Amino acid sequence: MSAQLTQRRGLNDSITRFWSFAAPAYNQPCLQRWVYRPGQDEVVRALRSQGSQRIADIACGTGILTDRIERELRPDEVYGVDMSDGMLAQARRRSDRVRWMKGPAEELPFADGFLDAVVTTSAFHFFDQPAALREFHRVLAPGGLVAVTTIGPRLPLQRLSADLRNPAHIPSPREMHTLFTDAGLTVADQHRVARPLWTQLLSDLITVGVKS
Repeated sequence: MSAQLTQRRGLNDSITRFWSFAAPAYNQPCLQRWVYRPGQDEVVRALRSQGSQRIADIACGTGILTDRIERELRPDEVYGVDMSDGMLAQARRRSDRVRWMKGPAEELPFADGFLDAVVTTSAFHFFDQPAALREFHRVLAPGGLVAVTTIGPRLPLQRLSADLRNPAHIPSPREMHTLFTDAGLTVADQHRVARPLWTQLLSDLITVGVKS
C-alpha cells in the first residue's frame, strides 16, 4: 500500500470519527438554516430543472438535503451516501424512503452509468477531489448532472495547500472548472450562492457539470 493511500485512509478515518461524534450538533436548525441551506437551495433548483430520477447525495451527513430532495422532487430513487455511522444513524431516523449507504466519495457503491445526478454540498474539501469527480463521472449516465457546492471564508486567507488531494483545500472557481473538465464533465453553470447579508463572511460556490 502506498504512503499516500495510507495517509489518505488515516485522514478519512479521523474525519469519520469526528462526524460520528458531531452528528447531533450538526442537526441544529440555526446551523442548518444560516450556514448550509443557501447552497442546498441551489442544488435543489439545479435538480428540479434537470428532472433527474436517480439521485445520490454524497457525504449526505444526517440526510437533511437528501430527505428534502425526496420530499420535494419525488424522483424514482434517492440515495444518501456517507462514511460516518453516526451521521447515517441520524439520517435513517429522518427518512425510510431514502436508501442510505456507507462509502467514500472516491469509491461509490454504484454500477457504471447507474445515476442521473450526483450532488454534494459543503463537503468537497474533505475529498480527494480529482478522484471523487472521476467517480461521479463513472456512475453517471450520459447527460447526467453533477452539482457541487463548496463553502469557505470570504476573507482572503493563505491557501492551506496547492495540492487538490489535500482534504483541507477549497478550490477557486477556476480550479473547480478545471477539475470538472479534467474528469470529463462539461461545466454548465458556476456562480456564487446568494446569502443573507449577516452571513456573508462565508462564501458558497456552486458548480454544475454534465456528462457528455
